[in-house]
Amino acid sequence: MGLLTALRGAFARVGRATVFNLAGVPLQLLPLVLMTEPWLFIRDPNGVLEIQLAVYAPLLVIVYAAGALTAVQRRRFASLAGVDIPRLPVAQRRPTLRRAVNWLLAGATWRQVTYHLLVGPSMLCGTAVTAALWGWGAFAGTALVWMWGLPPEHQLKFLETSTEAVYINVSGIAALLIAAWLTPVLVRLDTRAAVALLGPSRTEQLTRRVEDLTESRAGAVDAADAERRRIERDLHDGAQQRLVSLAVNLGIARATLTDLPDEARQVIDQAHREAKEAIDELNNLVRGLHPAVLDDRGLDAALSGIAARGPLPVRLRVDVPRRLAPTVEAVAYFTVSEALANITKHAPEASRADVTVGIRDGRLRVTVADDGPGGADPAHGSGLAGLARRAASVDGVFSISSPAGGPTVITVELPCAVSP
Repeated sequence: MGLLTALRGAFARVGRATVFNLAGVPLQLLPLVLMTEPWLFIRDPNGVLEIQLAVYAPLLVIVYAAGALTAVQRRRFASLAGVDIPRLPVAQRRPTLRRAVNWLLAGATWRQVTYHLLVGPSMLCGTAVTAALWGWGAFAGTALVWMWGLPPEHQLKFLETSTEAVYINVSGIAALLIAAWLTPVLVRLDTRAAVALLGPSRTEQLTRRVEDLTESRAGAVDAADAERRRIERDLHDGAQQRLVSLAVNLGIARATLTDLPDEARQVIDQAHREAKEAIDELNNLVRGLHPAVLDDRGLDAALSGIAARGPLPVRLRVDVPRRLAPTVEAVAYFTVSEALANITKHAPEASRADVTVGIRDGRLRVTVADDGPGGADPAHGSGLAGLARRAASVDGVFSISSPAGGPTVITVELPCAVSP
């Protein structure tokens, strides 16, 4: 049973490989048929000069049709060999007149042409040799049957003796074995060449991977920002309103219930103070998650609120003529907020801060400067490192200049994506 199963599997593999090779014959033959067209000539009116054009029209046809041939070949590999060849970028797969020059200069184009004009005909020759071996093996492998089964007057001349028939029979069996070995070898060679030439190159695959990762990261950042907005709304509309209601009720109780014992009034007073403190803490928490003013009035108003609440004077200049993507605005807002908090915490000697926000060279540039003693180092503090990570989350660039003696200048450049 084990031997029969192995033989059955081998016959199935050879059969699938044979079907795959035969299915490629029309596609491999078409470029050769096109290339049999004659060269084009130019003759002068006097018939003295004859110039052979360097442009071969059928070659141009093959170059332009390479994308269509590649698409059909990709289907052949996927359906008959189970090999998925990655698609090329749309601009390379479907050329138009406007992109004709780029199409002709693209490396992917000439990789495809190389496959269709060199590898394809080579595989066609291999398939022809394999077919000849199968044919000879089917005929010569049964030479003894031909010799013993036919009457003498109908036997072929080269089968007149048993020795000749045996030799021919052995050659037929050898041809069958060679054909059975060569058929899947052609499939493997064709597959390797197709993956290397018809699909994107290693550089193109890495470029596409980087683009996919960039898109997925942008989606994750947007999802995280949307989740922060949802939490902010839930806290503002839910827990914060309940605390406000509780504080109001406690205030009413303190004002109206004047006949209570002193111990009870003290408990009410303490609960009222704690409720107000909880409201303040929740306001700070909500503002830290995502300020509502940023969505309602934009970056200028949100940063003006930060500057007004700061413990040191802040000179703010915002020149952003249009609304940007919510994620970019949020990163700019929190960059300024955290930078001013770091100044208050680590540079109490600073007497002022300058915040400049504007669009330069197609990017949002945020600059926060102070006149403190300097010496800030991202390697020795999580705050500056957090600013760098926050900027990097949207493909931004973070830089800092903080020599000893000051001043400290933090610069963040963010992609200037416009709000949809």
